[in-house]
Amino acid sequence: MTPMQQRILIEARDWIGTPYVHQSARKGAGTDCLGLIRGLWRALYGQEPEPVPAYSMDWSEPQGEERLWDAAVRHLLAKPLDHLAPADVVLFRMRSNAVAKHLGIVGQTGHHPTFIHAYSGHGVVESPLSLPWRRRIVARFTFPEEAI
Repeated sequence: MTPMQQRILIEARDWIGTPYVHQSARKGAGTDCLGLIRGLWRALYGQEPEPVPAYSMDWSEPQGEERLWDAAVRHLLAKPLDHLAPADVVLFRMRSNAVAKHLGIVGQTGHHPTFIHAYSGHGVVESPLSLPWRRRIVARFTFPEEAI
């Protein structure tokens, strides 16, 4: 594992236990899945790359816009879907034909893969990356070595 991957995982795991709060991004106080990624970005680079407009729980579903995916493409480095690696950012589509609207960080791979995410009703947790979750992954990214 690279030093960058180690740093990302240490920071992501430090968020575990943070309550789920929609549109928030404060370790220990409250976050949603995007807020977790925003918090990791701040820990790695100092400031967020762009202001985040207010967003609803439906994540642009009525408009059919992939706003979360588009933002990931602007600031993270895309990777092929095969061969997940620790510290990868994974983007999930929660329902067929819906926009992708959930993010997580791969915690470990192998026989017992996990991912760290802020999940409504649970807060930030490290969950098994079970087959139902893996089937929902639509994109995979990594943080750049330096802010883009």
